[in-house]
Parts: sequence; C-alpha cells; structure tokens
Amino acid sequence: MTDPEDIPEPDRVPGAPHPRHAARVVGQDAAVAQFVEAAGSGRLHHAWLLTGPRGVGKATLAWAIARWLLSESGTRDLTASEDAPEVRRLRALSEPRLSLIRRPWDDKAGRLRAEITVEEVRRLLSFFHMSAAEGGRRIAIVDAADEMNTSAANALLKMLEEPPKDALILLVAHQPARLLPTIRSRCRELRLTPLAPGDMETVLSGIGAEGDAEKLSALAGGSVGEALRLVGQDGLTHYQRIVDLFATLPQMDRVAAAALADAAGKRPGADGDPFDLTVTLLDRFLTRMARAGLMGAPVPQAADGEGRLMARLSPDARAARDWAGAQADLSARARAGRAVNLDPAALVMDMLTQLAHLPPAQSAPARPSTVS
Repeated sequence: MTDPEDIPEPDRVPGAPHPRHAARVVGQDAAVAQFVEAAGSGRLHHAWLLTGPRGVGKATLAWAIARWLLSESGTRDLTASEDAPEVRRLRALSEPRLSLIRRPWDDKAGRLRAEITVEEVRRLLSFFHMSAAEGGRRIAIVDAADEMNTSAANALLKMLEEPPKDALILLVAHQPARLLPTIRSRCRELRLTPLAPGDMETVLSGIGAEGDAEKLSALAGGSVGEALRLVGQDGLTHYQRIVDLFATLPQMDRVAAAALADAAGKRPGADGDPFDLTVTLLDRFLTRMARAGLMGAPVPQAADGEGRLMARLSPDARAARDWAGAQADLSARARAGRAVNLDPAALVMDMLTQLAHLPPAQSAPARPSTVS
C-alpha cells in the first residue's frame, strides 16, 4: 500500500504549493467581485463553473471561496483570517464541511488514474448526507471537472438537478466544452482571464519562483502554471535558442539546429520531457509569428530580438497565413511521430528543416550575423 504522503496531488502544479495554501487571489478582480456580489444577494447559486486557461488561478479562486464562506469572513476580496480554525482545517484537508473530488490514486497500478471515477463523485452523496448534521453551508470542489469519465459526469448531473440543502459545488474546468451541456447549463460561470505581467510577477515572487516575469507571462500566455513549468525546464533559455536559430534564416545554421534537435531527443527526467518542451515552444513561436503578421510583433516579447525577427519574417497577412499553416502542420507531425515512436531528435530536425523552407523564411533577407 502506498504511503499517502508519497501520493502526488493531481490538482497541484509541480514546483508550486497546492492552491489551498494561497493567501489570496491575484489578477482576477472581476471574477472575485462577481462572486462576492452574488453571495451578498442572499440567493447564492448552488453550482459554479470556474473556467479559463489552465494555470490562471481557477483552483486558487475555488479554495478562496471555500475559506471565505466557511469562515464567514465578510470581506470584499475573499480574504480570510489565517487564524480562523476553518482556514487551518482547510489547509490540512481536515475540514468536515468541505469535500475535494480529484483524480484518485490507483494503488494496484502505482499511479494516478487518468479520470475522475464515478466512485469519487458518489462520495459526495455520503458527504452531503453526513455533513448535514454539522449544520450550515457545505462545499465540494471538483478539480478538474473536465477529467470526469461519463459515469462520473452523469452522477454529478443528478446531484446538480437535485442539490442538497446548503450545498455549494465548485467545478474547476480547463476545457468546459468537454462537460455535458446539461452540467454547464446548471452552473453559473466565473470566467478567469490570463494574468497580466505585473500580476504574474506578484504570484511568481510570492512562491519563490525565479525568472523574467514579463517574458514568462508572454510565453506562458498569462498562465502561472505554464510559467512554472517553463521555469522548471529552463524554458526561456530554450525559447531564446529557437529565436536565435530562426534569426539565421534564410540559411539556417544547421549546427545550431542539430544541437536543438539533440537536446529534444534526451530522455525525459524529473523536470519534464525535452521533446514535449521543444515542440511546445516551437508551437508558441509559430503562433506568435502568425499573430505578428496580422497585428504586429507582440508586446511584451518573450525573447531578446523576437520583435525584430517577427517584423522581418512575418511582415504581412500573407506571411501570417504561411506561419499559421506551419503551426498546424507541426502539431500534426508531432502527434503522428509520437504515435509511431519516431526518434525525437530526428523528428525535431525534420520539423526545423521544413520550417526553414517556408516562403517567408526563404524570401527574407538575412540580418547581419556572424552565424553561418
């Protein structure tokens, strides 16, 4: 039997504290105000769907709501006293009026299950029944709701159709379109947005993460979770190498390209999969190139010299279409290559060779450079 302390938490970003330990919600003032206003009306809806890109603070908001309601803080920003017994119990996962539903551990397989099972959702029935004796509000957090299998989703739907008295269900969803339409229709939605660079810096410094917050915010799309993944894998350095490599066009530096491909072919380690990181960063680069052709170079930039490079290689809508097409092709190549277990280094080198022959890359004059 696996020691509970050794079981990873599926709703926690590696390298960051669990969202229940966050003292406050950063950068989501509109969503916070919307919920506080609804709670103040005296007719709080029984189910809320927290949506938005992965890593922007949906789970942090869910836990802040739980702390605020159970401790009856009465503040306007969902903060609660650290000394409140409910806050201490929530952080220890020992609060009897809260239930957390997430992907369970499969002791036989020695790993987390890929989905939230119906057994987990059915636990809510006994939780709401048993906790009724405690009196007052009871809260369930489902993180992430789009990870429920079909049976689990149907079981939750029945609960939403006939909600227990004084129950509040908070559904965290990264991809709400994967949920049953009938589940979505029975929830009020709180839409969270990507964090601004200043808010990103506040969160990253608060958890002791190091890195250029402005560049991380640009590359991670305002997602703290993605920024932490990039920090853990030195993503900014790898992205800078991609930008520097494409700056050698129209005659791509094949030595630098081979070095990038070789790095992508290394074995996955504790900090992640180099191939997945490389493909993700290439995908972001191509997406940003396409966006630059339509709207101008993005600000803030995610690497030194990125703006100049984009102005040169993606100056107009025609170039943007070429880069967008390349992005779609790269994603398909990566999926197909992984499906048949192609050598990652060879696959990345093939991608880079194809990208070097795009019309925008070939027609662009080379910038002055010592790189051959």
